[in-house]
Order: sequence, then structure tokens, then C-alpha cells
Amino acid sequence: MKVTRKIIEINEELCDGCGLCVPSCAEGAIQIIDGKARLVAEKYCDGLGACLGECPQGAIKITEREAEDFDYMAVEKYLNSQSQTQDQAQSQTQDQAPNHTAVYANPDQQADIESGLSHWPVQINLVPPSAPFLKGADLLVLADCTAVTCPALHRDFLPGKAVLMGCPKFDNVEEYIQKFASIFKAAAIRQITVLMMEVPCCSGLSAIVEKGLAEAGKQVPIEKVVITTRGRILYGRK
Repeated sequence: MKVTRKIIEINEELCDGCGLCVPSCAEGAIQIIDGKARLVAEKYCDGLGACLGECPQGAIKITEREAEDFDYMAVEKYLNSQSQTQDQAQSQTQDQAPNHTAVYANPDQQADIESGLSHWPVQINLVPPSAPFLKGADLLVLADCTAVTCPALHRDFLPGKAVLMGCPKFDNVEEYIQKFASIFKAAAIRQITVLMMEVPCCSGLSAIVEKGLAEAGKQVPIEKVVITTRGRILYGRK
């Protein structure tokens, strides 16, 4: 049923898709879709505007108009469905020996290139908080694009680290926060390195990790490293 009420309005021209507004919405009404923050459904938005202060571009405002009425039960059902994990994918978690030499399809192209990866999987959504390689680990959280941008990734960042990889722009930010919170509660992480790109959409990754720590009630040292689109370190590590 539609009623006249307060509801958020997102200016797509101002929105840069950074995703900072997503975790501030407890109802999960906002998601990044096609690179822009969008209202998933009118009935999920309570109109309180908790997301307003998180937008660095001022792209969100509260407006009063005819909209579908806020439905608390629908929100509960929606959040429950969003929190479900892929058990089958998680069951595939496995450790692997570090420092494997890369093997190419053409044997003539083989080279002594060492991999610093010590486990699988690495995608944030696929790694269960109980994964053995997370216990007491030094955690490296990568933005997806850094894997193809940073030429020294395996040499300088991966060795000795448990790796989690994801995209703060296109993936579900709230799910990431909950996953990190579960990991921090269960795994006794010792320290965290967050490797991001200089582009605006990457900036939300460190905020996601910090919100996960806050929700877990943990304090863990965080090193933030930002690289340019050419793979050079912009700041965070000398």
C-alpha cells in the first residue's frame, strides 16, 4: 500500500558509487547496482536517513512523497535471505603449500615465478570464519583490482598472510561487514593490511574492515596501503 511519507532520494549524477552509505542502512535498503547507490525497494526504507551523513558527495536526501509503506516484516525476511551463505562453496576451503612455481600451458614458457598464496579460497564471500588458515593470522584484505595492478603483490604482500579479496563497489557491503565481524570474533587476527586502489570506489574497503572490527568489539592494528592505477605505492608503505 502506498502512503505519503518520508523516504530517501538518491541523486545518481552526484553518486560516485563509493558504497559508504550501504553499511549505515540497518534495513539493507541501499545497494550498489551498476556502479551507483540505489534504493532496493521502497518498503525497505524507513525514511530516518541514517545514510545521509555517510555520503561524501551529498547525493542522498530525505524527501516526502507517495511511496510504498515501510514493511518491517519484509525487511526481516530480506535481511535473512541476504545473510545466507553458500555452504557448498565454503566446504571447498583448503590449505595449500605456499611458494608454488607458476606452470604455463606451454611448457616452453615456464618460469621461476613464485606464488606467495598459502590457501584457498580467497574471495571474502567464500571464506568461512572458521577456516583454519585464519586462526591467529596476519590478514591481507585486497581490493580485486590490486591483483592485476600491483606487480609485486606476490613478493611484497602475500607471503605470511591470510588473504581475503573483494570489491567494495560491486559486492554487498553489509554482507562483507558481517563476514569480517564473524572472522574477527572467531579467528584472533593479529594484524591487518588493507591494499586498495587510488580510485574513489576503493576507499570503502578499509571502512568495511573497520566497521567489522567495531561490530566484533575488537581492536587490531590496521595498515592501509593505496596504490596508483599504474601499480605504484601512493602511500602506506615505504
